[in-house]
Amino acid sequence: MRVTHLELDLDVFAGPFDLLLSLILREELDLLEVDLAEIVVSYLDHLESTEQLDLESATEFLVLIAALLELKSRLMLPGDEVEELDELAPAEAAEELIERMLQYARFRAAGAHLRKLHEHERGFLYRSAPAKLGPVEVTAGAYEPAVLGAALGSLLRMPKPIDLSHMAIPRVTVAERLSHLRGLLKRASSFSFDEAVKDADRVTVCVTVFALLELYKRGEASWEQDEPFGEITVHTAGAHNQIAAA
Repeated sequence: MRVTHLELDLDVFAGPFDLLLSLILREELDLLEVDLAEIVVSYLDHLESTEQLDLESATEFLVLIAALLELKSRLMLPGDEVEELDELAPAEAAEELIERMLQYARFRAAGAHLRKLHEHERGFLYRSAPAKLGPVEVTAGAYEPAVLGAALGSLLRMPKPIDLSHMAIPRVTVAERLSHLRGLLKRASSFSFDEAVKDADRVTVCVTVFALLELYKRGEASWEQDEPFGEITVHTAGAHNQIAAA
């Protein structure tokens, strides 16, 4: 809860804290009649009831109550002392309180903006050590025409093809998976999709889905799923109709 929404029950005022501030700044309520100590006690009771301390709300409360204390202390000074000490008049003090409250709101908004930037930048890692830069040592022989020609010639040569014989690339076709699914349908009128792709890699699972869609397109099979992300049961087209009729 924002500290400005704190409910107060004072001798001269009852309502939220922000309404009290508004009445004081509009000079509709005499600040000298307001017991600021009761406001502090009310805020402490609020903290005790919630059993938690919000540092942001507590900071806001301290700024506001300090501004009210300063303004009330200026109002309590006699008129001649105000002139001797070159203090502000009550109206000027009220304007200063408004300016401080607005300035606090600006700093608070700037702090929130910086906090968002900090949270955004936490996902980036930067190089902490500078790159090692030094003078490039070039020997005189590097400028010989034969050396330069050999260097350029090596850039123009076609590189050797990369040997991929050590990599096992899974290869599976839709026709192979169609044959596999038809074999399962012949063995039983229904089977689960997990059974059809047991111990298969991701590519095989994807191709099996394409094969199942092809069977459905040809009217050879259909499937059902009782719940999202649940088990998928594949039926032959006739067996599924018999189950639905039953």
